[in-house]
Amino acid sequence: MQNEVWTKNCDQLPPDGEIVDTKIDDDAGCRNEGTLKRRGNLWFVPDGSMYVYYVPTHWRETLNQST
Repeated sequence: MQNEVWTKNCDQLPPDGEIVDTKIDDDAGCRNEGTLKRRGNLWFVPDGSMYVYYVPTHWRETLNQST
């Protein structure tokens, strides 16, 4: 079962390099849900081939860490 609890990035960041589920959830609504990994201040797709041009506001652990 997947972790249903989302953590705000302003409260705690995920471990560097760990693949996590992410989303943006703010006054404009919930969007950009996906699986990313953080390296420093940048967020990358799981295979590390490119970074995304946004910063997620929330993250949670994912059980599907196949990369």
